[in-house]
Amino acid sequence: MTTAHEPTIPPPRRLRPWNAVERRLARVGITGRMLVLIAPVLWLLVFFLVPLAVVFGISLATKQFGRPPYSALLSTEEGTVQLTLHLSNYIRLFTDNLYVAAYLSSIRIAAIATVITLLIGYPMAYAIARAPDRWRNILLMLVVLPFFTSFLLRVYALTGFMRGNGVINQFLGLFGIEPLVMMQTDFAVYVGIVYTYLPFMILPLYTTLVKLDTALFEASADLGARPARTFLSVTLPLSMPGIVAGSMLVFIPAIGEFVIPSLLGGPGTLMIGRVLWDEFFTNTNWPRAAAVAMAMLVVVVVPIMLLQRAQSAVVEK
Repeated sequence: MTTAHEPTIPPPRRLRPWNAVERRLARVGITGRMLVLIAPVLWLLVFFLVPLAVVFGISLATKQFGRPPYSALLSTEEGTVQLTLHLSNYIRLFTDNLYVAAYLSSIRIAAIATVITLLIGYPMAYAIARAPDRWRNILLMLVVLPFFTSFLLRVYALTGFMRGNGVINQFLGLFGIEPLVMMQTDFAVYVGIVYTYLPFMILPLYTTLVKLDTALFEASADLGARPARTFLSVTLPLSMPGIVAGSMLVFIPAIGEFVIPSLLGGPGTLMIGRVLWDEFFTNTNWPRAAAVAMAMLVVVVVPIMLLQRAQSAVVEK
């Protein structure tokens, strides 16, 4: 029995199971932050860095008949290990006009398609961001709805619209207009890229535009700025992060696109994805195909770095 002068000793507090685990991990040098980063780091290592290293190693070999269809980088002769690296595949990429033209054509088509997607997607994203709350989810669902259909089926559906006896030419025929040649042209490739990648432009733009403070627009109007001036001075600069993110999501996969040029483009539509397919499956030249893939990765990484730097500069302002 305790008296008034004797202090009561509280019972020892029991550690929660998670706190006990955290202390045990801290004893071996593993923090909570490291524990969270383990999963994405392992994913990046297993599914990106290791395959990248394998492809890079194949690109430094030469073609040969057998299994595998490329020469070994390491060879042992009389107890010595010899490393043989061949740069002929990379030299061929810069000396053969086919590969240079394929890279330049891929960049041109991807850049033009990205600009067209931006011009179409920006007004749509702006309209969704300024729509009433009860309509936003419905409009966003309509934007995302094509993803519930196979990518290949959507591209095939475009052929039914743009071919010689397709829906568009049949509609034009009702007014006596001659059929248009759309299939197997660059125009069809642009339509296919814009149609399939438009949601990737709208969603980042919508995320940025919906967060803009409407008080800024009211202040601009109070200062006498017209709507066009308000858009150029307030809305457009503040939406640059969404523009950069959407452009990256469209431009990067469009460079290496293979399905759309194969189904909608013609023989003159030269893109690096088709060249990569021909080298790998038609010519069975795995080292050359690996070199093409590595060079395409560099072509993709450089725009990413430039766009990220531009986005960081906009955010810092």
